[in-house]
Amino acid sequence: MVSYAQGIDALNQSLSELRDIEVSFEFFPPNTPTMEQTLWKSVERLAPLKPKYMSVTYGANSGERDRTHSVVKRIQAETGVTTAPHLTCIDASQEELKTIAQDYWDSGVRRIVALRGDLPEGMDKPAMYASDLVNLLKEVADFDISVAAYPEKHPDAPNDQFDLLNLKRKVEAGANEAITQFFFDSSAFLRYRDRCAAAGIGAELVPGILPVTNYQTLVRFAGMTNVHVPGWLHKMYQGLDADDQATRNLLGANIAMDMVKVLAKEGVKHFHFYTLNRSELSFAICHMLGLRR
Repeated sequence: MVSYAQGIDALNQSLSELRDIEVSFEFFPPNTPTMEQTLWKSVERLAPLKPKYMSVTYGANSGERDRTHSVVKRIQAETGVTTAPHLTCIDASQEELKTIAQDYWDSGVRRIVALRGDLPEGMDKPAMYASDLVNLLKEVADFDISVAAYPEKHPDAPNDQFDLLNLKRKVEAGANEAITQFFFDSSAFLRYRDRCAAAGIGAELVPGILPVTNYQTLVRFAGMTNVHVPGWLHKMYQGLDADDQATRNLLGANIAMDMVKVLAKEGVKHFHFYTLNRSELSFAICHMLGLRR
């Protein structure tokens, strides 16, 4: 029988094997004073961990776009952390996109997360795809460009091979990093990485990690994004009281940490955390990884 002390020693040894790990964090622009306060507290807490970058999502209307730009500039100015705004091409002309990109470059932004964006209701085929946006950005300036990748297939893709070829087009257009949709089956990511390598996709593949704080919110997100929620995850959250946030946080941190350990042992060196503007779980996981202020 393994003693408690032996278990702790094994855990510490496992964590000590993780070397040269990089992290990045994703935030979204706040739309209320309370959410804004939460965002900046999270940024302030996570910035000293020296992430590779902090990304900021991008809304589909001009008000949200302006908030994204404001948050990006403030993070970069106040923390010194590289900041990567999301940019979508579904709702703007090429000239508008070039103007936005040039403004970012002039503001010192050197990395952009280039995305197609969600199709508006009634639109079957967009005028531009993410690969077109990558081409456009490279015409404006020599940005580092991250794009999206889907280990379990994009919801709009007819099949896995179509989705993989779409990622290859984005990389061939100039993207040097692909951030995955969140997932809970580590083997799905590893199989996807193998398929990317076999297809000649040379960009770094970065797993997107979502520490779960609210299981029902997770199920809703998963349903919209074609993410499989395994039965074991459902069982772990089953029966928890709605107000037992402490236990949910503990479970969420441990699940994410286990995924990071598995993937790190398979050679993954960069993890992208979907924070939902909350710092607690991401900070705890990074602390266990040995990332310190």
